[in-house]
Amino acid sequence: MDIVKKLEEMKKRVNPEIDKYFERVIKETEKVDKNITEAVKYVRRIVMSGGKRARAIFMYYGYLAAGGREFEKIIKTSASIELIHAFLLIHDDIIDQDAKRHGVTTIHEHYKAIGSKFLKNKDPKHFGNSMAIIIGDMVGALGNQIIFESKFKPKRVIQALHRLQGIVSFTVVGQTEDIYIENKGKATEKEIMKMYENKTAKYTIEGPLHLGAILAGADEKFLKALSEYSIPVGIAFQIQDDILGVFGDEKKLGKSVGSDIRQGKQTILVAKAFEKADSEQRKILSGALGKKDLTMKDLENFRKVIINTGSLDYAKKLSAKMVEKGKSALANHNPGVKIKKEA
Repeated sequence: MDIVKKLEEMKKRVNPEIDKYFERVIKETEKVDKNITEAVKYVRRIVMSGGKRARAIFMYYGYLAAGGREFEKIIKTSASIELIHAFLLIHDDIIDQDAKRHGVTTIHEHYKAIGSKFLKNKDPKHFGNSMAIIIGDMVGALGNQIIFESKFKPKRVIQALHRLQGIVSFTVVGQTEDIYIENKGKATEKEIMKMYENKTAKYTIEGPLHLGAILAGADEKFLKALSEYSIPVGIAFQIQDDILGVFGDEKKLGKSVGSDIRQGKQTILVAKAFEKADSEQRKILSGALGKKDLTMKDLENFRKVIINTGSLDYAKKLSAKMVEKGKSALANHNPGVKIKKEA
């Protein structure tokens, strides 16, 4: 199977469902308040401008793996996790002070600009953040609504919604750990790996797989098998994301390369580099982390330290190790359900 091709095919199936749902919400809000309508339109613009739809795809395959066969129904319902993702990213962009998302101005920056130009507001930044928080909350509610309105058995819908709240709660735990670690200015590899598990693995892979499997009627034993696969693979996903945040292509990422460095993010790359760095290399790392006006030269010097300390190589090997751990766990557990041919 060509994985990249398959992901693109799935994205083409999921995107129209997300877009149709936005269209419906826009029509509904037009009867209520024009400001909310404009907010939904702007969220739609950001969501439809990029994103791999990985969570929707994992939800779909979790459903298939557990024996689900109502293909179109699960595709439609998988839009839910993408709206939950959008809700969390809107809030995350405020926390990280990011200006771009998928190449589009972030919600809080968009409304900050509106506050500066069109409103008699002495604090446009506060206005922008306030609007982004409430818009994010609304998008989260819409994500829940999609599952609630799905045509799956009521018991499974309730179980899926219950699981979804757990996904969001663990993401908040991981985000809290991330913020504390960032503000402490240092972290151990153990602390970072725990944060990766809560913030990324449970939210990006385990949670969506569980949602799909639950809607197909999976039992706890089956969900456990999925967890043993998804947690290490989710950690690998985050490690790769950290690597891209330092070494990636800005056009492909849709956000500024080096933004993690500007924010002082503590990652596996950073932790291992500090562990192996000499005094000069430590100065470069410390000088770059948290520097808001990070220059291209600063970024290049930072990259050199990450490479020369062996941190980049270590992170790549750790990521590969986590993937193999996940695959081995799934093979050993053998849930006993094979994915049949899709519709």
